[in-house]
Amino acid sequence: MFQEFKKFAMRGNVIDLAVGVVIGGAFGKIVTSLVNDIIMPIIGLIVGRINFADLKFVIGKQGDTELAILYGQFIQNALDFLVIAFSIFMFIRFINSFKKKEEAKAVPPSPSKEELLLQEIRDLLKEKNHQ
Repeated sequence: MFQEFKKFAMRGNVIDLAVGVVIGGAFGKIVTSLVNDIIMPIIGLIVGRINFADLKFVIGKQGDTELAILYGQFIQNALDFLVIAFSIFMFIRFINSFKKKEEAKAVPPSPSKEELLLQEIRDLLKEKNHQ
């Protein structure tokens, strides 16, 4: 069972997934900081110093506790999502541009001996048909 688990855990796609999750978590923290610490203060300044995270609609009270719909937090999370989605889109687009450049640089493989022989036969048949 240990050997089977080791084989499973060491497969390339499992390790790639683990690395992706760790990097994704770190990337999420960076984007959240970007949104909370840079973008939201600018938007708050533009719309009159409103802190979106504090916006709420109070629907009642239960003892000393307010029952509220935190629509400001929803706006904050939606903006986080948009920034993260756009960042990932730009990153993938950047990576794809490198792939396209590499594919353009790639030299097509030279024809195999069989292909050369078939081309020669084709050319001979064309000559024979034109005579």
